[in-house]
Amino acid sequence: MIYAFLVVLGLCLGSFINALVWRLHEQAAIKRHKVTPYLKDKLYKLSISRGRSMCPKCGHELAVIDLIPLLSWFLLGGKCRYCHKPISWQYPLVELLTAGLFIFSYCFWPVKISGQEITVFLLWLGIMVVLMALAIYDIRWRLLPNILVYPLIVLALASLLVTVIANIDPAISTLEAAGWGMLIIGGGFYILFQLSKGEWIGGGDVKLGAILGIIVGGPLSSILLLFLASVSGTIYTLPFIVTGEAQRKTRIPFGPFLILAAIITRLFGQSLISWYKRLYF
Repeated sequence: MIYAFLVVLGLCLGSFINALVWRLHEQAAIKRHKVTPYLKDKLYKLSISRGRSMCPKCGHELAVIDLIPLLSWFLLGGKCRYCHKPISWQYPLVELLTAGLFIFSYCFWPVKISGQEITVFLLWLGIMVVLMALAIYDIRWRLLPNILVYPLIVLALASLLVTVIANIDPAISTLEAAGWGMLIIGGGFYILFQLSKGEWIGGGDVKLGAILGIIVGGPLSSILLLFLASVSGTIYTLPFIVTGEAQRKTRIPFGPFLILAAIITRLFGQSLISWYKRLYF
């Protein structure tokens, strides 16, 4: 039952992520112009809480049958029912990936999920929803918008607070670990940002790094996160550099690699650190 619940929840939230990212980008594009009555009406239709679901190509409002996560995409043959234009593969992929991450997190959660840990795990699922939205936004538009970063801060601090309350004795060490994480990743990125005047790393990466530092906590976990993000980023960009498709000044979104590294570190960080210590010390 738990697996089925997590799959359905993941598929539904994956569908929400797709709609959220598109709507936020469209809202931002409109707000860059003078908001006329027409644009004000369009903003209302793009509202996350009030706007109706619509096709991103033709703007036609979608029926309930068009909104079933994953299934609707296949039933429609990957095309809009109304304008018949292709619906991006992003939609089913994000839905599947979100559901997969929910199941994966449940199977490999580093401690037993009971008591206060249930709340921490549920907050983690919320954190992953925002991280997924940030990753997609960064991949598509090379930006980590504050409108997504701020909710992530709230969720990360809420998770930290629950952890502190649940572990009264080691509360100081829990806060200390979060502080170290924020300092090492966020502080390190801030130094790079200032030295390069935003050329090497963006301001959004600085904020995201600080939040991820709070989430993974501790010096060793933070270093592991940076290592994994750097390795995965290098593996991704190396073929483009070799083939000449990317130059030194080509902008590569680093947010998705930080997010991938944070998920791995959160679930397997302590095991990887313990394995490394046994191997070399």
